[in-house]
Amino acid sequence: MTQSKRWANSLAALPLMNLPLLATAAGVPGGAAVRLDTVTVTADQQLVGETDSATIGTVYAEQIENRPISRTGELLEVVPGLIVTQHSGEGKANQYFLRGYNLDHGTDFAVFVDGLPVNMPSHGHGQGYADNGFMIPELVDSIEYRKGPYYAQYGDFSAAGAAEVRYKERFDQQHVETTGGAYGYGRLLGVGSIKMGAGDLVYGAEYVHYDGPYDLCQDYNKGNLVLRYSERDDDGGYHLAATGFSTRNRSPDQIPQRAVDQGQIGRLGFIDPTDGGRSHRINFSGGADRALGPGTLTVAAYAFRYRLELFSNFTYFLDDPVNGDQFNQSDKRNVYGGSASYKLSSTLLGLKFDNEVGLQTRYDDIDDVGLYLTRARQRLSTTTVSDVKEWSGAAYVQSAAHLSPWARFTLGARFDSIDFDVANNNAANTGTASDTLFSPKAALILGPFAKTEFFINIGQGFHSNDARGATQTIDPRSGDAVAPVTPLVAARGIDLGLRTALIPKVQVAASVFRLRSDSELVYVGDAGTTEPFGATERYGAELAVYARPIKYLLVDADLAYTQARFRQQQRDETGAVIGDHVPQAVQGVAAVGITYDSPQGWEAALRVRYFGKRPLDEAATVSSQPTTIVNVGAGYHFTKNLKVSAQITNLFDSKDHDIDYFYGSRLNGEPAEGVNDVHFHPIEPINGRITLRYSY
Repeated sequence: MTQSKRWANSLAALPLMNLPLLATAAGVPGGAAVRLDTVTVTADQQLVGETDSATIGTVYAEQIENRPISRTGELLEVVPGLIVTQHSGEGKANQYFLRGYNLDHGTDFAVFVDGLPVNMPSHGHGQGYADNGFMIPELVDSIEYRKGPYYAQYGDFSAAGAAEVRYKERFDQQHVETTGGAYGYGRLLGVGSIKMGAGDLVYGAEYVHYDGPYDLCQDYNKGNLVLRYSERDDDGGYHLAATGFSTRNRSPDQIPQRAVDQGQIGRLGFIDPTDGGRSHRINFSGGADRALGPGTLTVAAYAFRYRLELFSNFTYFLDDPVNGDQFNQSDKRNVYGGSASYKLSSTLLGLKFDNEVGLQTRYDDIDDVGLYLTRARQRLSTTTVSDVKEWSGAAYVQSAAHLSPWARFTLGARFDSIDFDVANNNAANTGTASDTLFSPKAALILGPFAKTEFFINIGQGFHSNDARGATQTIDPRSGDAVAPVTPLVAARGIDLGLRTALIPKVQVAASVFRLRSDSELVYVGDAGTTEPFGATERYGAELAVYARPIKYLLVDADLAYTQARFRQQQRDETGAVIGDHVPQAVQGVAAVGITYDSPQGWEAALRVRYFGKRPLDEAATVSSQPTTIVNVGAGYHFTKNLKVSAQITNLFDSKDHDIDYFYGSRLNGEPAEGVNDVHFHPIEPINGRITLRYSY
């Protein structure tokens, strides 16, 4: 379906960027997507019955295909308020920030790509590690997001939110394209679909090479392959998919500010030239939905094999002045999972109810998750290594009651169970652990009143802790005694929101929220141990605006502000109070985008993204600087088959930072105790790329 068809021909038409028009037949991640009739919101239409929250949304391919990005993961910035950044160049999972959370690589934000869970528990580098490098942007049909712990079908890692990336089931044309750009960037891509029997085989193949602008050549190489077959009829459909992903690179990691100030290295410099790594992931998945009795049954299953070898050095010569502090994180696992759900509507006492019940399960068989001390990628010693068997299961139910034409009420709950079995090289850290959690959810939707709806959402979510932290009694580095952590950590939230189309050609979604987490205990793969953080509380407000002031021109903007605090004052090793600020909790973020798509074949896009300052310690005595970046893109269809496009990222060559940290490190010649300093990863300088696409 073309962009003009989806957006219609009315000057008053607005794309439903914050209304979910793709429904999973039973609402389970991994369920088969059912395309609903295209809905166009015009100035005289009512917004009712489409969603249960002001912070649910769907963005379609036509609205993101011209979006200028430098990394695949940045596609997820279509989620209002979400920041996707990086602290070590390519080849590693992005770092995420949302609702005042430093989500690290995915701790409280769940991501699914074509039904596959991306987050990995008990990962070698960090809990919830979400590397979506196996996603091919041109295959994306839509990205559906939900923020907050209010949706019964989502469990682990979704306390701050969740996003489902859905692939296309067919292409009108097949495409081959090549991209070239600054700093040795090259990309070859082929995507399309082939009619096979009663269904369609979608394929995608991608190869990327990038040296990067840093003084250390990244020599980044990525290969991607996707094969997806699907069939659909009036009663349902199914799909089967196989995908593969492989990458290797060198990493220009974060660098100390003092080394730049003293002229030892430039702002694009590096300390250890052997940092980097390699990874691969092979996925098999399938799903089906079918009318069964009065409702619809949806089932899904997946299996994937994952490998990671990562080499990092963040403290340089602090712990080992001879060999340096480089370490190797290893992760080797096979993962199996599935889900089943049943959705039906019923009537009771004259009221209509939309009901859903579901089951989910996942098993991670991790046969080598370890931390090793290395020098130039050669292992010197073992800090900790474990075999981990981790099983999780869940059951959920939710029901939406239509109380009147202007009132709906949703009540849901899920029950989660998790079991850990850890065999560690230190017998003191070997053991088993288990936990359960019951999470209620509720929503009240009122309206429309003057084309405006109001929402109240209340619910509990959670994230799991690393299995090794739940069985660990000895710190593998210091040898000190430590207390095991609870496997499941609850987070409770409340959202008050509204959504309105009262202003002609404008659609607005706004919300205020509170999130309380029982603990931010995390397993720190860089140290091989669990770092204790206290209970936290976050207050915030969010605003998203979509407008079409004139035909073919779309403007979108979002703004978010959050205050995050520990619920008790934090103390240092001596017991002294050091403050209640949550390090890395971003306060303000904002983004503005303008997209123009002319029927004469021209396309253009402009995006401005602001990443606000963050306290880097509990006392907020050290803070990051805010980052602002401007990206532009443009394209022209010379013929129906030939398109040329270009993009420039960091248009004004900003010298801001992707990320900042504050900790102690030691360079050669410095005191043995090291120096506390800001360590940063600079954003890439101005960068241009040109793409030639041929369609047939």
